[in-house]
Amino acid sequence: MKRILIITILLWTQGQLFAQDQINISLEEVLTRVQESNASIKVSEQEAKMAKYDYRFSNSIFLPQIAVSHTGMVTTNPLMAFGSKLNQEILTQADFNPALLNDPDQIENYATKVSVEQPLINLDGFYQRKAAKTTMEAKELQAMRTRDYLNFEAQKAYGQLQLAHRAVAVLQKAFEAANANLNTAQNSYDQGLLQKADLLEVKVRVTEVSDQLNTAKSNVKNASDYLAFLMNEQGDVVYEPSEELVPDNLGETVEGSLENRADIKAMDLVSEAYKANMKADNMTFLPRLNAFASYEMYDDQIFQADAKGYIIGASLSWDVFKGSQRFAKAGKSKTSYEKAKQEYEQYVAKSTMELQRTKRMVEDAESRLQTSKLAMEQSEESLRIRTNRFKEGLEKTTDLLMAEATYAEKQLAYYQTIFEYNQAQSLLTFLTKE
Repeated sequence: MKRILIITILLWTQGQLFAQDQINISLEEVLTRVQESNASIKVSEQEAKMAKYDYRFSNSIFLPQIAVSHTGMVTTNPLMAFGSKLNQEILTQADFNPALLNDPDQIENYATKVSVEQPLINLDGFYQRKAAKTTMEAKELQAMRTRDYLNFEAQKAYGQLQLAHRAVAVLQKAFEAANANLNTAQNSYDQGLLQKADLLEVKVRVTEVSDQLNTAKSNVKNASDYLAFLMNEQGDVVYEPSEELVPDNLGETVEGSLENRADIKAMDLVSEAYKANMKADNMTFLPRLNAFASYEMYDDQIFQADAKGYIIGASLSWDVFKGSQRFAKAGKSKTSYEKAKQEYEQYVAKSTMELQRTKRMVEDAESRLQTSKLAMEQSEESLRIRTNRFKEGLEKTTDLLMAEATYAEKQLAYYQTIFEYNQAQSLLTFLTKE
């Protein structure tokens, strides 16, 4: 008696610990956590930020480049020594002595220089900037689409969790019914009303349902793990859905088009970016015009500026021929643009096909809902009748076991159909979300 009490206490303690690990969660809470913490969403947002900084980098075609430097040197080089004195405005008549010109004394020179370079006309840079801007917009749309996809994936994972818990509930009842039938069969066998083969068959059924129940419980844990992964949650927990598995939006039609979908627009923008890059490569054949200026200060003492001067000018440069590099690069960029256009058209065609297929999936799943529900109700009534007849000794064991297995099967099939219908509806919403 004491041993039984200890075992009971241990089982009760384990049950309490398992209950502590269970977390009740709603679909809305799952969606919120996924949007806030999912790693894939964060990665896509970082990629969008990188593209934004690439676009900012292209500001260099408009903005000047300013540099400040201070240089100190000591020299006896004839040319450098003469030029340094000239820059310092300390050159005298005596410095023209050939002996001093050829063999000057050591001289110190300190130069402070502020230089400015201002791009004026760089046509290739304009198109590179346009390509960078288009790429940035495409990345932002892709980040939005990633959020939409994770919403869909979270709904799917939550549905799997609902289905797994529902399967556990169904199989738990089937296990209890199988045990009740086993008790009845055992009593009948003890009274000599049932053969041993029939009793063993009932025991086999109990074992089969027990195995199915253990698998269903493992599916609950697997679904919880995946849900935790999507929410970027740590810890070994089992989630329990606070919402029942029922058909969502039954009879409602989801309308939408592909043109304004974020990923479709992103693919179109990617194609436009390749087009801009192609034009940029073609513009490298044209000359560039840049302005420059510098303000220089010289002295023989550090951080002094007794002598000053400036330079202002403009540079028109034209790389007339650089081997065949530009021709090859222009040809490659044109090919990349054509490839991007083909990929866009292929993506639109594939998305259209997926949309039509999903619409049919919704219709098919909706038509199966009523059929599977009627089949479940019929199998339930059949099981009830056969169970009552079995208790009275009027039903064969095999027929009862078959009815019991059929009812559990039809229940699971019905909830599987609900899951498939909900997923088809979620996928249709995802495919038409603008």
